[in-house]
Amino acid sequence: MAGGWAKEGAVQEQIDSSIEEGITAARKRLPVGPSFEICQMCEAPIPAARQQAIRGVRLCVACQNEQDLQQKKGSKR
Repeated sequence: MAGGWAKEGAVQEQIDSSIEEGITAARKRLPVGPSFEICQMCEAPIPAARQQAIRGVRLCVACQNEQDLQQKKGSKR
């Protein structure tokens, strides 16, 4: 039995809506377009499996990790 004025299932609907909004926002931040074959930072080849797995990939794994670390450090300030 639900309490208060909210209809039954309203809380779950709000949770589902918030999750969908988060997913949509994350998808908008993903790279678009064709994947690069060569890393834009170090010019190393980007493996075909990475190109297929990540649409619009521009960096090799090592450079992406480095960029992620730099962004994480910058966000702590």
